[in-house]
Amino acid sequence: MALSCRNRKDKGVWKVPLFDTTFNVDEVAAVEGVLRSGWLTMGETTKHFEEQFAEFVGVRHAIAVSSGTAALLLANLALGLNRGDEVICASLNFVAGANTILQAGATPVFADILGENNLNISPESIESKISEMTKAIQVLHYGGFPCDMDAIIRIARENGLAVIEDCAHAPGAEYKGKRCGGIGDAGCFSFFSNKNMITGEGGMITTNDDEMAEKLRLLRSHGMTSLTIDRYRGHSFSYDVVIPGLNCRIDEMRSAMGIVQLGRLEDNNRKRESVFDEYRNKLSKVSQLNLPFSKYLNRSSFHIFPVILDKEVEREEFMLFLKSCGIQTSIHYSPVHRFSYYRKKFGYKEKSLPNTENVAKRLVTLPLYPTMSMEDVSFVCDTVFDFFNGKGCCK
Repeated sequence: MALSCRNRKDKGVWKVPLFDTTFNVDEVAAVEGVLRSGWLTMGETTKHFEEQFAEFVGVRHAIAVSSGTAALLLANLALGLNRGDEVICASLNFVAGANTILQAGATPVFADILGENNLNISPESIESKISEMTKAIQVLHYGGFPCDMDAIIRIARENGLAVIEDCAHAPGAEYKGKRCGGIGDAGCFSFFSNKNMITGEGGMITTNDDEMAEKLRLLRSHGMTSLTIDRYRGHSFSYDVVIPGLNCRIDEMRSAMGIVQLGRLEDNNRKRESVFDEYRNKLSKVSQLNLPFSKYLNRSSFHIFPVILDKEVEREEFMLFLKSCGIQTSIHYSPVHRFSYYRKKFGYKEKSLPNTENVAKRLVTLPLYPTMSMEDVSFVCDTVFDFFNGKGCCK
């Protein structure tokens, strides 16, 4: 039996929601098994989840944490960033990327995107932002489409910089045969409820660096040299604290869900691809829309379906029209460098990132999720056609 947010009374006004947290009785049984075990905090289930996730990505280590934000923060902390250090990152991203750089004590330096056809960070812009203070590059695989990692890794190695992959959109995505999260020094995943893998909250850090992995495990649990489960099983009677860590632990319920979700990730990504392709086939006929990543060669996880409106189209009017027809939309994303805090703190001026600002004003994200039917895709596309043809909405 499939369970879906659309079957619940709180689904609201949406005939077609932006995303759907679909799961089935396997997740329910997995969580129930943890509850019946009596051990709820990080333990053997989490260890199994980490082992399976590391194997899936193709890395030596996977460290489960409490959220994607925690993954980014711990990855930054593990690099040993200090005040005055700089990390180059995309402004066209969720604010957690830049926030965690600040929280680690460094300064985010925003690079531009490639343009309307590819919304990923530009290697050329990255290179132009490097200074004596630069210590790392943080890249987002936007929408599940991998960045130009050959160019980015080359820039990083030539300048002695670390690379953090923000893989919140990209579990299962591949760049030239390598899974995202296994290309840079660390990969950071999110399992929030709108992601390709969902556990409610939760995240994962992947790395091939043994020393970094050990530091990450210490950082996620107060810097303690043994865990609660170690002491419970008599493997240790006490602990030392060797670095000032945090509590970013995941729990066994989320890890149990994660194991089930990982097992169906590739199938769900294929279903997302079918929805993505159907959208692209239908909406390519709309001259007032640009469809990014239309000629992309590497393997995407198809996390979202973004469209870019022509400059003369009023975005709010477009989104309100779809809302009136029961279709939920969103914006991925408002540029971080234009938020009040970042403008005031760093003095970013308008047009400082021209490609980012040009695209961000016109971006709209349409619904996409594995259980979305082709009828729903047709309904969304027909509604888009009606908007551009000046027709009223059929409610």
